[in-house]
Amino acid sequence: MEVPVTGRSLLERRLVIVTGKGGTGKTTVAAALALVAARSGRRVLAVEVGLDDQIPALLGAAAGTAQRPGPEVLRIEPFEALTEYLTLQIGVRSLVDLVVRNASFRQLMSAAPGWRELITLGKIWHLAQMQTSAGQPRYDLIVVDAPATGHGVSFLEVPRVVVSAVRAGPLRKQTELVERMIVDPDHTVVLPVALAEELPTRETAELVARVRSDMGIAVDRVVLNAVMESPFPDGPAGLDESLDRIDAGLQFGALPKPAALAACARYLIARHQLHEHYAAEIARTTGMPLSTLPYLAGGVSGSADLERLGAALLAADPPA
Repeated sequence: MEVPVTGRSLLERRLVIVTGKGGTGKTTVAAALALVAARSGRRVLAVEVGLDDQIPALLGAAAGTAQRPGPEVLRIEPFEALTEYLTLQIGVRSLVDLVVRNASFRQLMSAAPGWRELITLGKIWHLAQMQTSAGQPRYDLIVVDAPATGHGVSFLEVPRVVVSAVRAGPLRKQTELVERMIVDPDHTVVLPVALAEELPTRETAELVARVRSDMGIAVDRVVLNAVMESPFPDGPAGLDESLDRIDAGLQFGALPKPAALAACARYLIARHQLHEHYAAEIARTTGMPLSTLPYLAGGVSGSADLERLGAALLAADPPA
Protein backbone atom coordinates (compact mmCIF):
# COMPACT_ATOMS: atom_id res chain seq x y z
CA MET A 1 0.00 0.00 0.00
CA GLU A 2 1.42 3.36 -0.99
CA VAL A 3 1.97 5.82 1.85
CA PRO A 4 0.67 9.35 1.16
CA VAL A 5 3.13 12.23 1.08
CA THR A 6 2.81 14.09 4.39
CA GLY A 7 4.92 17.19 3.73
CA ARG A 8 6.26 17.33 7.28
CA SER A 9 9.62 18.67 8.38
CA LEU A 10 12.44 16.15 8.64
CA LEU A 11 13.04 17.52 12.14
CA GLU A 12 9.61 16.27 13.22
CA ARG A 13 10.53 12.65 12.50
CA ARG A 14 12.09 10.29 14.99
CA LEU A 15 13.92 8.18 12.40
CA VAL A 16 15.29 9.25 9.00
CA ILE A 17 16.82 6.48 6.87
CA VAL A 18 19.14 7.94 4.21
CA THR A 19 19.90 5.83 1.14
CA GLY A 20 20.71 6.23 -2.54
CA LYS A 21 22.96 4.94 -5.28
CA GLY A 22 26.60 4.63 -4.25
CA GLY A 23 28.53 7.81 -4.92
CA THR A 24 25.57 10.18 -4.63
CA GLY A 25 26.77 11.60 -1.31
CA LYS A 26 24.24 9.93 0.99
CA THR A 27 26.71 9.77 3.89
CA THR A 28 27.40 13.49 3.54
CA VAL A 29 23.65 14.20 3.48
CA ALA A 30 23.15 12.06 6.59
CA ALA A 31 25.95 13.93 8.40
CA ALA A 32 24.58 17.32 7.28
CA LEU A 33 21.06 16.51 8.50
CA ALA A 34 22.36 15.18 11.83
CA LEU A 35 24.47 18.30 12.34
CA VAL A 36 21.78 20.91 11.58
CA ALA A 37 19.26 18.98 13.68
CA ALA A 38 21.69 18.99 16.62
CA ARG A 39 22.44 22.67 16.08
CA SER A 40 18.69 23.31 16.45
CA GLY A 41 18.88 21.92 19.99
CA ARG A 42 17.63 18.40 19.31
CA ARG A 43 19.27 15.30 20.74
CA VAL A 44 20.51 13.54 17.64
CA LEU A 45 22.17 10.21 16.95
CA ALA A 46 23.83 9.55 13.59
CA VAL A 47 24.01 5.79 12.90
CA GLU A 48 26.37 4.14 10.43
CA VAL A 49 25.84 0.56 9.29
CA GLY A 50 28.79 0.20 6.91
CA LEU A 51 32.30 -1.10 7.53
CA ASP A 52 33.94 2.32 7.92
CA ASP A 53 33.51 5.24 10.30
CA GLN A 54 32.87 7.95 7.72
CA ILE A 55 30.55 10.33 9.58
CA PRO A 56 33.01 11.17 12.41
CA ALA A 57 35.58 12.17 9.77
CA LEU A 58 33.01 14.40 8.07
CA LEU A 59 31.89 16.01 11.32
CA GLY A 60 35.39 16.44 12.72
CA ALA A 61 35.33 18.99 15.51
CA ALA A 62 31.63 19.62 14.76
CA ALA A 63 30.69 16.59 16.82
CA GLY A 64 29.66 18.98 19.58
CA THR A 65 30.61 21.51 22.21
CA ALA A 66 28.71 23.08 25.07
CA GLN A 67 28.17 26.21 22.98
CA ARG A 68 27.39 24.44 19.68
CA PRO A 69 25.82 21.02 20.22
CA GLY A 70 26.50 18.25 17.74
CA PRO A 71 25.16 14.75 17.14
CA GLU A 72 26.32 11.57 18.77
CA VAL A 73 27.68 9.04 16.29
CA LEU A 74 27.44 5.25 16.47
CA ARG A 75 28.49 2.54 14.02
CA ILE A 76 26.48 -0.66 14.43
CA GLU A 77 28.63 -3.78 14.06
CA PRO A 78 26.25 -6.73 13.46
CA PHE A 79 28.10 -9.32 15.57
CA GLU A 80 28.31 -6.90 18.51
CA ALA A 81 24.60 -6.13 18.14
CA LEU A 82 23.87 -9.88 17.97
CA THR A 83 25.87 -10.40 21.17
CA GLU A 84 23.80 -7.74 22.95
CA TYR A 85 20.52 -9.25 21.71
CA LEU A 86 21.42 -12.83 22.68
CA THR A 87 22.62 -11.66 26.10
CA LEU A 88 19.23 -10.05 26.70
CA GLN A 89 17.49 -13.28 25.67
CA ILE A 90 19.78 -15.79 27.42
CA GLY A 91 21.12 -13.70 30.29
CA VAL A 92 24.63 -15.19 30.38
CA ARG A 93 27.13 -12.91 28.60
CA SER A 94 30.06 -15.31 28.95
CA LEU A 95 28.15 -18.07 27.17
CA VAL A 96 27.03 -15.71 24.40
CA ASP A 97 30.61 -14.47 23.91
CA LEU A 98 31.84 -18.06 23.65
CA VAL A 99 29.33 -18.82 20.88
CA VAL A 100 29.53 -15.55 18.93
CA ARG A 101 33.34 -15.49 18.90
CA ASN A 102 33.51 -19.02 17.55
CA ALA A 103 34.93 -19.00 14.02
CA SER A 104 32.55 -21.72 12.77
CA PHE A 105 29.53 -19.85 14.12
CA ARG A 106 30.67 -16.66 12.42
CA GLN A 107 31.18 -18.49 9.15
CA LEU A 108 27.70 -19.95 9.38
CA MET A 109 26.12 -16.59 10.20
CA SER A 110 28.04 -14.82 7.44
CA ALA A 111 26.45 -17.21 4.93
CA ALA A 112 22.93 -16.71 6.34
CA PRO A 113 20.92 -14.09 4.37
CA GLY A 114 19.17 -11.23 6.10
CA TRP A 115 20.37 -11.61 9.67
CA ARG A 116 22.74 -8.63 9.52
CA GLU A 117 19.96 -6.35 8.32
CA LEU A 118 17.49 -7.67 10.88
CA ILE A 119 19.84 -7.41 13.85
CA THR A 120 20.91 -3.92 12.74
CA LEU A 121 17.32 -2.73 12.49
CA GLY A 122 16.62 -4.36 15.86
CA LYS A 123 19.46 -2.35 17.38
CA ILE A 124 18.06 0.85 15.82
CA TRP A 125 14.64 -0.01 17.29
CA HIS A 126 16.27 -0.45 20.70
CA LEU A 127 18.02 2.93 20.39
CA ALA A 128 14.69 4.57 19.48
CA GLN A 129 13.12 3.17 22.68
CA MET A 130 15.84 4.46 25.00
CA GLN A 131 14.78 7.09 27.51
CA THR A 132 16.40 9.64 29.78
CA SER A 133 16.06 9.51 33.55
CA ALA A 134 13.18 11.98 33.16
CA GLY A 135 11.29 9.53 30.95
CA GLN A 136 11.88 11.45 27.72
CA PRO A 137 13.23 9.83 24.52
CA ARG A 138 17.03 9.66 24.68
CA TYR A 139 17.15 10.86 21.06
CA ASP A 140 14.75 13.26 19.38
CA LEU A 141 16.05 12.17 15.98
CA ILE A 142 18.03 9.17 14.73
CA VAL A 143 19.61 9.57 11.28
CA VAL A 144 20.68 6.30 9.68
CA ASP A 145 23.26 6.21 6.90
CA ALA A 146 21.76 3.09 5.30
CA PRO A 147 23.34 0.86 2.62
CA ALA A 148 23.31 2.03 -1.00
CA THR A 149 20.19 1.51 -3.11
CA GLY A 150 20.41 -2.21 -3.95
CA HIS A 151 21.35 -3.32 -0.46
CA GLY A 152 19.23 -0.53 1.00
CA VAL A 153 16.07 -2.08 -0.40
CA SER A 154 16.99 -5.47 1.11
CA PHE A 155 17.85 -3.72 4.38
CA LEU A 156 14.34 -2.26 4.61
CA GLU A 157 12.56 -5.35 3.29
CA VAL A 158 13.92 -7.91 5.74
CA PRO A 159 11.38 -7.32 8.58
CA ARG A 160 8.43 -7.83 6.21
CA VAL A 161 9.97 -11.03 4.85
CA VAL A 162 10.67 -12.42 8.34
CA VAL A 163 7.18 -11.60 9.64
CA SER A 164 5.65 -13.38 6.67
CA ALA A 165 7.89 -16.44 7.16
CA VAL A 166 7.95 -16.87 10.96
CA ARG A 167 4.59 -17.66 12.54
CA ALA A 168 5.33 -17.30 16.26
CA GLY A 169 7.99 -16.92 18.90
CA PRO A 170 10.38 -14.20 20.13
CA LEU A 171 11.88 -13.60 16.68
CA ARG A 172 8.51 -12.81 15.13
CA LYS A 173 7.48 -10.64 18.08
CA GLN A 174 10.66 -8.56 17.93
CA THR A 175 10.52 -8.31 14.15
CA GLU A 176 6.91 -7.09 14.29
CA LEU A 177 8.04 -4.25 16.56
CA VAL A 178 10.79 -3.32 14.11
CA GLU A 179 8.42 -3.43 11.14
CA ARG A 180 5.83 -1.35 12.98
CA MET A 181 8.51 1.28 13.61
CA ILE A 182 9.68 1.62 10.00
CA VAL A 183 6.20 1.66 8.43
CA ASP A 184 4.87 4.32 10.83
CA PRO A 185 4.76 7.48 8.65
CA ASP A 186 4.64 9.72 11.73
CA HIS A 187 7.83 8.15 13.04
CA THR A 188 9.98 7.11 10.06
CA VAL A 189 10.81 8.43 6.60
CA VAL A 190 13.21 7.19 3.94
CA LEU A 191 15.32 9.94 2.38
CA PRO A 192 16.63 8.98 -1.08
CA VAL A 193 19.70 10.85 -2.33
CA ALA A 194 20.34 11.18 -6.08
CA LEU A 195 22.59 12.97 -8.53
CA ALA A 196 21.29 14.68 -11.68
CA GLU A 197 22.62 11.89 -13.89
CA GLU A 198 21.08 9.05 -15.86
CA LEU A 199 21.76 5.99 -13.65
CA PRO A 200 20.95 7.66 -10.30
CA THR A 201 17.76 9.05 -11.86
CA ARG A 202 16.63 5.58 -12.93
CA GLU A 203 17.60 3.88 -9.65
CA THR A 204 15.92 6.58 -7.57
CA ALA A 205 12.60 6.12 -9.39
CA GLU A 206 12.78 2.36 -8.77
CA LEU A 207 13.75 2.86 -5.13
CA VAL A 208 10.88 5.26 -4.40
CA ALA A 209 8.34 2.98 -6.09
CA ARG A 210 9.46 -0.10 -4.15
CA VAL A 211 9.76 1.60 -0.77
CA ARG A 212 6.39 3.35 -0.98
CA SER A 213 4.26 0.83 -2.86
CA ASP A 214 5.77 -2.56 -1.96
CA MET A 215 6.92 -1.87 1.60
CA GLY A 216 4.54 0.90 2.69
CA ILE A 217 7.34 3.08 4.07
CA ALA A 218 7.03 6.87 3.89
CA VAL A 219 9.06 8.88 1.37
CA ASP A 220 8.18 12.56 1.12
CA ARG A 221 11.02 14.00 -0.98
CA VAL A 222 14.13 13.19 -2.98
CA VAL A 223 17.41 14.92 -2.20
CA LEU A 224 19.15 16.01 -5.40
CA ASN A 225 22.77 16.48 -4.47
CA ALA A 226 25.60 18.49 -6.07
CA VAL A 227 23.41 20.49 -8.46
CA MET A 228 25.22 22.96 -10.70
CA GLU A 229 23.55 26.34 -10.42
CA SER A 230 23.19 28.68 -13.38
CA PRO A 231 26.75 29.92 -14.00
CA PHE A 232 25.71 33.39 -15.18
CA PRO A 233 23.00 35.92 -14.39
CA ASP A 234 19.86 35.78 -16.51
CA GLY A 235 20.88 38.85 -18.51
CA PRO A 236 23.88 37.84 -20.67
CA ALA A 237 22.30 35.13 -22.85
CA GLY A 238 24.73 33.73 -25.42
CA LEU A 239 27.78 34.75 -23.40
CA ASP A 240 29.83 31.94 -24.92
CA GLU A 241 29.03 33.14 -28.46
CA SER A 242 29.96 36.71 -27.50
CA LEU A 243 33.31 35.56 -26.14
CA ASP A 244 33.95 33.61 -29.33
CA ARG A 245 33.55 36.80 -31.37
CA ILE A 246 36.27 38.66 -29.46
CA ASP A 247 39.53 39.09 -31.36
CA ALA A 248 41.74 36.16 -30.34
CA GLY A 249 44.76 38.48 -30.29
CA LEU A 250 43.41 40.64 -27.46
CA GLN A 251 45.03 40.22 -24.08
CA PHE A 252 43.14 40.33 -20.78
CA GLY A 253 46.02 40.40 -18.34
CA ALA A 254 46.06 37.30 -16.16
CA LEU A 255 42.76 36.02 -17.59
CA PRO A 256 42.71 33.14 -20.12
CA LYS A 257 42.20 33.93 -23.78
CA PRO A 258 38.61 34.58 -25.00
CA ALA A 259 38.40 31.16 -26.70
CA ALA A 260 39.25 29.40 -23.43
CA LEU A 261 36.70 31.52 -21.54
CA ALA A 262 34.09 30.68 -24.17
CA ALA A 263 34.82 26.95 -23.79
CA CYS A 264 34.47 27.21 -20.01
CA ALA A 265 31.18 29.08 -20.40
CA ARG A 266 29.82 26.41 -22.76
CA TYR A 267 30.80 23.65 -20.33
CA LEU A 268 29.16 25.35 -17.34
CA ILE A 269 25.99 26.11 -19.27
CA ALA A 270 25.77 22.52 -20.56
CA ARG A 271 26.23 21.06 -17.05
CA HIS A 272 23.56 23.35 -15.66
CA GLN A 273 21.11 22.42 -18.43
CA LEU A 274 21.85 18.72 -17.97
CA HIS A 275 21.15 19.00 -14.24
CA GLU A 276 17.90 20.83 -14.93
CA HIS A 277 16.87 18.04 -17.30
CA TYR A 278 17.50 15.23 -14.83
CA ALA A 279 15.96 17.18 -11.94
CA ALA A 280 12.74 17.43 -13.94
CA GLU A 281 13.00 13.73 -14.82
CA ILE A 282 13.42 12.67 -11.17
CA ALA A 283 10.45 14.81 -10.13
CA ARG A 284 8.34 13.31 -12.94
CA THR A 285 9.26 9.65 -12.40
CA THR A 286 9.06 9.68 -8.60
CA GLY A 287 6.19 12.14 -8.14
CA MET A 288 8.19 13.60 -5.26
CA PRO A 289 9.23 17.16 -4.45
CA LEU A 290 12.98 17.75 -4.60
CA SER A 291 15.33 19.17 -1.98
CA THR A 292 18.20 20.54 -4.06
CA LEU A 293 21.70 20.78 -2.61
CA PRO A 294 24.38 22.92 -4.30
CA TYR A 295 27.51 21.62 -5.96
CA LEU A 296 30.51 22.50 -3.76
CA ALA A 297 33.55 22.89 -6.00
CA GLY A 298 35.96 22.24 -3.12
CA GLY A 299 33.98 19.34 -1.66
CA VAL A 300 32.97 19.17 2.01
CA SER A 301 35.90 20.37 4.09
CA GLY A 302 34.34 21.17 7.44
CA SER A 303 31.28 21.91 9.54
CA ALA A 304 30.52 25.13 7.63
CA ASP A 305 30.02 23.14 4.42
CA LEU A 306 27.86 20.58 6.22
CA GLU A 307 25.76 23.35 7.77
CA ARG A 308 25.30 24.93 4.34
CA LEU A 309 24.08 21.62 2.92
CA GLY A 310 21.88 21.00 5.94
CA ALA A 311 20.28 24.43 5.63
CA ALA A 312 19.56 23.78 1.94
CA LEU A 313 18.09 20.40 2.84
CA LEU A 314 15.64 21.97 5.27
CA ALA A 315 14.94 25.11 3.24
CA ALA A 316 11.67 23.81 1.79
CA ASP A 317 10.47 22.28 5.06
CA PRO A 318 7.34 23.54 6.78
CA PRO A 319 8.17 24.92 10.25
CA ALA A 320 9.06 22.10 12.66
